[in-house]
Amino acid sequence: MEKWLDVTYYHHSGFSAAMDDVLLVFDYWLGEKGELPESKRITPDMLRAYKEIYVFISHEHPDHLDPAVFEWRKEVPVTYIVSSDMPVGTRGRRMAPGDEMELSSRVRVKAFESTDLGVSFLVDLCGVHIFHAGDLNFWHWREESTIKEIEEADERFRRAVDPIMKESIDLAFFPVDPRQGRLFDAGANYFILSVKPRLLVPMHFWGRAEIAEEYARRARCRQTEVIAMTRFGEQIRLEFEEDGYLTVHLLTAPEPVAVKREDALPVADGQINLNGYEGHDPFNETDLPVKLDD
Repeated sequence: MEKWLDVTYYHHSGFSAAMDDVLLVFDYWLGEKGELPESKRITPDMLRAYKEIYVFISHEHPDHLDPAVFEWRKEVPVTYIVSSDMPVGTRGRRMAPGDEMELSSRVRVKAFESTDLGVSFLVDLCGVHIFHAGDLNFWHWREESTIKEIEEADERFRRAVDPIMKESIDLAFFPVDPRQGRLFDAGANYFILSVKPRLLVPMHFWGRAEIAEEYARRARCRQTEVIAMTRFGEQIRLEFEEDGYLTVHLLTAPEPVAVKREDALPVADGQINLNGYEGHDPFNETDLPVKLDD
């Protein structure tokens, strides 16, 4: 029997995945200044189309937890699944690393470690396995950290990923954070090589769409397809065929973009032009290779 999964990107690390009348929402965030447009936000009217709604909150950092999600329960039934280290009083069913929970006959979830606060989630939705990393990543800061600190971060990350390697993952959302500099993709690369998800969608790129797009262009391999979802409300549909094939359908048409020549952001020879940032250097205090015009 074929299965269809509709995936929507909202902002930063916020995504939803829907199958039939079941909706999963992960780390929904409107943005520091409410950047997510009103027309692209989740509303109670939208939620009424589903019989089962599960909202996953990996940890308490503001960019992964928006208070707006708790307003939805005033209008429709919502089940919240949160990390066990969330502040006391937070609504939701708590999960610590290693916990497993059956949410319904169609939805099961496992919690794994993070290398920051909280947990990462692996959700089994009718046999489709969806992983959201939260803040699980190889967090390293080459200009500030000592060699020992980097080695400890590497060891902690590998230890956290080790049990996930035993799982079969169809779709993974994983951080590629440009603030880390040249090795911003080290965690995602290791995750692809060790876990081998069928599809990986980069997240947590702080509005730097070209970073996610360039990563998707060069990180895909035989075992893993990589697709960048960077526009508010962008959607794809995953078709899981009976013969085991996975087909990706683009539900959001590409938007024509007219930019001035000096505003273009071409990627060439490993360098990214920053003219379009109007004086603000998004790589400030990092060592990611960039081309700065005179």
